[in-house]
Amino acid sequence: MGRAPAPALEGAEAAPRPGLTGEQRNNTSFPPSLPRPAGHDGASLPRPALPELDRGPGSLQQLALPVWEPGGTRFGSAHFRYGSRSDDLWQCPLPVHACCAAGMGSRVELGFAEEAAPWRLRSAQFPSKVGGRPAWLGESGLPGPAELRCGRCGRPCAFLLQLYAPLPGRPDAFHRGLFVFCCRGPACYRPGAQGPLRVFRNQLPRKNDTYSYDPPPETPPPEGHPPMSLQLQCGAHLCRVCGCLGPKTCSKCHRAHYCSKDHQTVDWKLGHKLSCVQSAQLDTAIPDHKFLFPEYEIVIESEEMETPGDSQTDADTQKDLEKHEELEAAGSASEGFESLDEEVLEAMAKYETREDKIFQKFKNRIAAEPEQILRYCRGGEGPVWISGENIPQMKDIPNCSCGAQRMFEFQVMPQLLNHLKADSLGESIDWGTLVVYTCAENCNQANGYMEEFIWKQDIPANST
Repeated sequence: MGRAPAPALEGAEAAPRPGLTGEQRNNTSFPPSLPRPAGHDGASLPRPALPELDRGPGSLQQLALPVWEPGGTRFGSAHFRYGSRSDDLWQCPLPVHACCAAGMGSRVELGFAEEAAPWRLRSAQFPSKVGGRPAWLGESGLPGPAELRCGRCGRPCAFLLQLYAPLPGRPDAFHRGLFVFCCRGPACYRPGAQGPLRVFRNQLPRKNDTYSYDPPPETPPPEGHPPMSLQLQCGAHLCRVCGCLGPKTCSKCHRAHYCSKDHQTVDWKLGHKLSCVQSAQLDTAIPDHKFLFPEYEIVIESEEMETPGDSQTDADTQKDLEKHEELEAAGSASEGFESLDEEVLEAMAKYETREDKIFQKFKNRIAAEPEQILRYCRGGEGPVWISGENIPQMKDIPNCSCGAQRMFEFQVMPQLLNHLKADSLGESIDWGTLVVYTCAENCNQANGYMEEFIWKQDIPANST
């Protein structure tokens, strides 16, 4: 008998480049894995440093705070853990990024992928996480299927990661999340291609229609792991495959929701053909569609300050870069070599090209924590570039729809690729670093999900 076709959906609507395999990526000249700092095992992490505060009567340091309990420092929970200590702290919350966002300083927060209990990665816990289905923050104005399609191949993008990054002093951004999506097609990641990536920002005041005014509990729910729901409290349905908005339904059972015909076809082949008529099993028998990335919690740690030796190394590398640029501006490297002293010649022999120097600077910066998957510092220190090529200029970063300029907020590191298990037949999605720019005014025009800007820089082809 022929294969039964999937029923119709209701409510309808360049040259490929092989990516790096997992083995090739591990052999790329990133620093070798180093032992994680004591306590950095995903169960008990150092408490992030607080900004300098007044120590007078009634100040935060004078409050009697209980001991910081184990369980990991999380982007999401840290905002509430400070607040849950006392009513004063909760009335004036200190998000985990207060040291960056409040003073536009240079402190950088590093993110690491760690396994976590499923309940900690649900929306009610305000998680920061990689993979799985998105834990949506606000329930209105979710990005629709058209907004989540790859700009190159047109297929639905997969959820990559989200960060919970509230802003101090902004009541309308008491809760704030950033959501990144990416295409799963390796051919869409050829050098310079920006189309396969999307990023959205959403924010809510403390008092809203979805979440309690009080912080969420830090203990597992009494019923254990609650079943996954594909319907939001507001009534909106989510796609069975990707967890994004599902405005289309199976025309046979009218209960299975999808974002696209692509995902309905995948689900039909992997089990919905059987469960379609068994309505009792529809929500419990969701197969593994091989579309979602593995799920991890993102835990944080402040980047350690450089030692004098590290600082000198970076300064020397920057000096070499400037010398090399002077030679290029002169128009003749051979003429420049004649005027260089022995010290500069030795430095140029060590780093033969400008690209080598930039790549070496990148490796030096991440050497102490080679497992970092992201770097966060909104409005502070800019991104660490992996190459001198394809670095955006101000004209390349479009203004927000409100008219304000966008500013750097965080970057995704290439080490995340090792956690995604996305290699297939020698090809993989690929990047050197992904850099996210968000509205400097943090506007909230549509009171929904605002699209922001993400820039992809590739690993230099001659990196060794």
